[in-house]
Amino acid sequence: MQQNNGIDKKQMISFAVLCLVLFGFMFYFQNKQMKEEELKAQQQKTEQVKNAVKQAQVTNINPNVTPNAIQTASLGNNELKLEFSSLGGQVSKVELLKYKAYNQKTDNADQPLYLINKNNSKYGFQFKDKTGKVINTKDLVFSPAVNGNAVTMTANYNGAVIQFIYTLLDKYTLDFKVRTQGLANITADNKADFIWDYNVRNLEKGRAQEQSHSEFSYAFNNYKDYDYDGRTTMEEEKETLNWIGVKQQFFASVIEAKNGFTQSKGNQENVEEGEYLKKLNYEGFVQMTGSELNQDFTWYFMPLDLPLLKSYDKNFDEILPLGWSFIGAMNRYFFMWLYAIIAGWGLSAGWVIFVMTIIVKLILSPIMYKQHKLSAMMKVIRPEIDEVNAKFKDADPMKKQQATMEVYRKAGVNQMAGCLPALVQIPIFYALFRFFPNFIDLRGQGFWFAKDLTAYDDLIKLPFKIPFLGDHLSIFALACTVVILIYTVMTSGNMQQPQQEGMPNMKVLMYIFPITFLFFLNTSASGLSWYYFVSNAINILIILVIKYWILDEKKIHAQIQSNKEKPKTEGKFQKRMREMMEKAQEQQQAQEQQRKKK
Repeated sequence: MQQNNGIDKKQMISFAVLCLVLFGFMFYFQNKQMKEEELKAQQQKTEQVKNAVKQAQVTNINPNVTPNAIQTASLGNNELKLEFSSLGGQVSKVELLKYKAYNQKTDNADQPLYLINKNNSKYGFQFKDKTGKVINTKDLVFSPAVNGNAVTMTANYNGAVIQFIYTLLDKYTLDFKVRTQGLANITADNKADFIWDYNVRNLEKGRAQEQSHSEFSYAFNNYKDYDYDGRTTMEEEKETLNWIGVKQQFFASVIEAKNGFTQSKGNQENVEEGEYLKKLNYEGFVQMTGSELNQDFTWYFMPLDLPLLKSYDKNFDEILPLGWSFIGAMNRYFFMWLYAIIAGWGLSAGWVIFVMTIIVKLILSPIMYKQHKLSAMMKVIRPEIDEVNAKFKDADPMKKQQATMEVYRKAGVNQMAGCLPALVQIPIFYALFRFFPNFIDLRGQGFWFAKDLTAYDDLIKLPFKIPFLGDHLSIFALACTVVILIYTVMTSGNMQQPQQEGMPNMKVLMYIFPITFLFFLNTSASGLSWYYFVSNAINILIILVIKYWILDEKKIHAQIQSNKEKPKTEGKFQKRMREMMEKAQEQQQAQEQQRKKK
């Protein structure tokens, strides 16, 4: 019986070469990324010059727009604190009072959380007057009037009156009505162009993670259908959007049009450093009646909390990126439900994840038992497989494969059964990959040295940046990598080595995988790393328990011998595989004969 002696010298050399190749690729892509960043920086400078020219033009068009002419008005409740600017009659500041934003200076979530502040959001309605001159309401000066929980912004333009009426409601909602009088004397347009420029503010610790979760979100078809767009451009010119929003990792700014937005389009670009993550620009049309703009809208500045999103009945719950189809259902109806139950016991978030992991492992334990039993059976029949490999060493590979499958068939070993645990765990892994960085109940929840389980832990800070790794090392990610390596060493002993020249050594590849996994986990949510650390530690314990207390190799050997004596019924899958291999062998022999004749 072949013993598992770990990694030999050849494997160590192969491992080192593959690591060098891996790091070579990393440095190549880092240089490529640096060139792209330089190009983006140059484009941003050009854009700043254009904006400066545009601002100067606005100032010339609007001589009354001076710092002294701009007034502000405020509204507030237990959830939102809002400020409105008389320049454009816009919402100029939005603070969510029940949440805090991450502070890079203190490395804590201890500063006010503003979705809108410092002119990062500008919107207005654009149309042309009868002379062809373009008018945008965001360039007009309004007069504010506060009445209870409502603010009325009024502007006059060439005899036309434009009013924006804002009313603050509960559940992070701001009613927004647009009313005009006399606008028909100025314009002949039958629709107005709604333009919204939004710069996403950096609110969380993991910049790259938050940036990847910032994108357009929108609903159409009477709120029934939902879509999102995280690419460069967005085009929905054939659909009427019920609402359009900018989604961030845990929050969203959404505007709903009661009669919809038509001919929608937008674009977005990443901001590599600084206060903002992304620049998004949206444009869509709203209908005018008799050249008057009288439409109702609603603003939502809300946290992405699933029960809250569902309560609106606007399909807002789709904004939360929990995964498609049964992946999303697994998160919504199992993992979130399970977390809520365990958290109700009074445990901290880290220990809730610990208990969740144990429960998931218990559910999957029957599948894992079958996997380890198959591994034990493979170990018992290894000498017979080695004999087949030696016997057909110089023979046709197809014959050797057929002989190997015959050994498995007689022993009653189904190789396909070993794929089942991996197939089951793939959707679970993807579901958790979506769950941990998007579950707002975990936001700001610390555990040991991790201050926020939805972001990476950076207790070990590096004085330099490593490509794809960053300027820190996550302890949870390192711990997870170590236990995966241990688990790999324990489970790779029965792996059959390649018998043909040029074939990769699968053992070496399996050892490399946990190391490459470190690069992924190092900047991911620490809750995900903690879950997989516990999960793989439990896997190791299960292997030891099964090996020393449950499975008996002598009984397995006896079972295999008994299986060999029983008459074998060929299954449909095995029959198809045999027929395919026989057909392939016949074709190969025919081709060989033709080659000899030639």
